[in-house]
Amino acid sequence: MRKILIVHNIYQQKGGEDSVVANEAALLRKFGNQVEVYLRHNDDIAGQSKMSLMSQAVYSKKSYSDITGKIKEFKPDIVHVHNTLPLVSPSVFWAAHHSKVAIVQTLHNFRLFCPQATFLRKGKICEDCLGKIPWRGILHRCYRQSFTQTAALTSVLLAHRVLGTYRKKVDAFIALNQFSKSKYIQGGMRADQIFIKPNFAEDWGLTAQPRAGFLYVGRLSVEKGARIFASAFNADQHGFLNIVGDGDERIYLENINHLSLLGALPPQDVRPLMQSCLALVLPSICYENMPMTLVEAYSSGLPVIASRLGSLCHLVEDGVTGLLFNAGDANDLAEKMSWANAHPDSMAEMGRNARAKYLAEYTPEKNYEILMNIYDEALLSCQK
Repeated sequence: MRKILIVHNIYQQKGGEDSVVANEAALLRKFGNQVEVYLRHNDDIAGQSKMSLMSQAVYSKKSYSDITGKIKEFKPDIVHVHNTLPLVSPSVFWAAHHSKVAIVQTLHNFRLFCPQATFLRKGKICEDCLGKIPWRGILHRCYRQSFTQTAALTSVLLAHRVLGTYRKKVDAFIALNQFSKSKYIQGGMRADQIFIKPNFAEDWGLTAQPRAGFLYVGRLSVEKGARIFASAFNADQHGFLNIVGDGDERIYLENINHLSLLGALPPQDVRPLMQSCLALVLPSICYENMPMTLVEAYSSGLPVIASRLGSLCHLVEDGVTGLLFNAGDANDLAEKMSWANAHPDSMAEMGRNARAKYLAEYTPEKNYEILMNIYDEALLSCQK
């Protein structure tokens, strides 16, 4: 059994990444490991000057001091880092490296190469900064549509590229799928540093009830593509659509017949929806990494209709665990939903295949095995 110090900067709006961190800590404890968690929260940004915040994002003395103290007190075998922006900062890597502790970082997005983190600009895929100095991101105001904030974030990325923080201080990176790993390698990272470990979910199980209708679970934001439902969904052809989640794009989905906006729901309320609908729809127009909703759907025997884009092309096997449609194409999505509604037996077969894929690849037990192997690799790297 090992001692693991988990480090994470919590987002202001809780998302899948925060859930992954909590689930992973619980998984490690379940198998008898000792786990400490160091968290900083973006709510603490309030009241800070822009200069102070930028300084902390580059190198937080507080985080360095806190992590150094935690290491001395807890004596972990592994420091496992998730999000560092903005308050944790890459100083965590320097603190752990100075203390001669193995360091693992999970790459939940593409922030190291794209200020916007998803390679999306003006609703289209953009890889202008991949493998290059990301000055184009500054010109395009890619981070929160702000020249100043994008410049500040780019300064953080460039500073630590020059310092060699990610190349020299991190022993192992975790990519969530092969597509993401390929992008990190294109960006200049070493292939032998990157290990693939998908997200996992608890087994939600199957029910015998008949399935009908469609489901979306996630933020209602531009990159998630939920606005497409306003053009694609037709109650006469598709039955009904339940939307779980909230966000700025909600206004485009109001007052549509048989489209129910349920708002944010806890997992225990999402589960019966996944166990009773015909398909989960993932209409993202950005590069997704590993949507938790997809793993939860597969655990429920629920096929997925997803954008033919990025990792989703690999996570969803067209005609086997779900259906793919051309990203951003409302007509193509409408056709796929109509086909699914007209072929419930075929969708049920895809659901069984999705369930089999979950049992083979996405269970907590399988995930733990992969994680332990990555920790072994990190420990070996740290000893060199």
